[in-house]
Amino acid sequence: MNIGIFTDTYFPQVSGVATSIKTLKNELEREGNQVYIFTTTDPHVDKDTYEHNIFRFSSIPFISFTDRRIAVRGLFQAYEIAKELNLDIVHTQTEFSMGMIGKFVAKNLNIPCVHTYHTMYEDYLHYVANGKLLKPVHVKEGTLAFCYHLAGVIAPSDRVLDKLTEYGVKCQMRIIPTGIDVGMYAKTVDDDIRAKYGIAQDAPLMLSISRLAYEKNITEIIKLLPEIVRQVPTVKLMIVGDGPAKEDLEQQVADLKLEDHVIFTGEISNDHVNAFYQAANVFVSTSESESQGLTYIEAMAAGLPVVVTASDYTDGLLSSVTLGRTFTQPTEFVDIVTEYLEHPVDTHNSKAKALLTRKLHEISAETFGKRVVDFYQNVTVEQQLQKNSTASNLES
Repeated sequence: MNIGIFTDTYFPQVSGVATSIKTLKNELEREGNQVYIFTTTDPHVDKDTYEHNIFRFSSIPFISFTDRRIAVRGLFQAYEIAKELNLDIVHTQTEFSMGMIGKFVAKNLNIPCVHTYHTMYEDYLHYVANGKLLKPVHVKEGTLAFCYHLAGVIAPSDRVLDKLTEYGVKCQMRIIPTGIDVGMYAKTVDDDIRAKYGIAQDAPLMLSISRLAYEKNITEIIKLLPEIVRQVPTVKLMIVGDGPAKEDLEQQVADLKLEDHVIFTGEISNDHVNAFYQAANVFVSTSESESQGLTYIEAMAAGLPVVVTASDYTDGLLSSVTLGRTFTQPTEFVDIVTEYLEHPVDTHNSKAKALLTRKLHEISAETFGKRVVDFYQNVTVEQQLQKNSTASNLES
């Protein structure tokens, strides 16, 4: 198949959406498909740089979210390129400029348009006029408008599907969690992260990897850290990432006099993230805004126990203490993390390895790619049947 992926965010931008798209692109191409990325320009990519099968369209920073971009032109240019490429299907990944362009292209080429709903926008309303301008009802209306006339929607988790159903989205929907290259996280790496950041080899290490944004609720981890320090005095917390909340988080650390226990690394390349997982003793997240949580399954694939907020998705994912545990109350978070730090679980016994192998198959890029292709084929057949039915009605 010739597949056009339309997205407002792609590498070198660092985001879960960009990682998901790259994983999907690699897997679709491995299965013999041609994949073309239609995305925005990026200040870190020279306009004269050649990128194979990537088409960038003029863009500006997004309002109140300046590390993301929005295209300002390219509607007809994208159509002409897509027509020349003889696309079979359009797969949009964002609901803004490139998503709308993707819908336009699909409609005018008379091909299916599938969308992945990555972001729970109700968790992000504070970015626009401090949450005073847009309300949940506006998210619902915008979502319904975008999903109108789509051939299908992919939801990365039950939480997303439930929200779309609540909004009243009527098109075909399917839960397809984003997969990861599990082999990448099973490899032993030479990069000594502990030495690089001055952490003793025997020091208990908590790891947080995410965009440093307010909705990620990293402030809660820092707030609870003094109680963990009281029980595990040598503990360290490594916070990996960058974003608008960084300065406030650093100030919170200073106010709580936790500078000796917290390390901010800044943003890192996705290619290096495995070294951080392998250096830590436990991965932690108090975020309640994840549509899926790619870092959770990356950590799990690296053999790192995960402690995250309870949800239907995470409760199902972390089905054994060897994989991780979920929590609902702050005190529970402290108790679980402390338990993992003081009494590491045995992840190398045969039962734990067998369970991890089954889980890794479920979350692998290969499984992800096959499920997406199956969905593509399903909506393509359905659209063709609708065309045939319409033609038959016109003839009669």
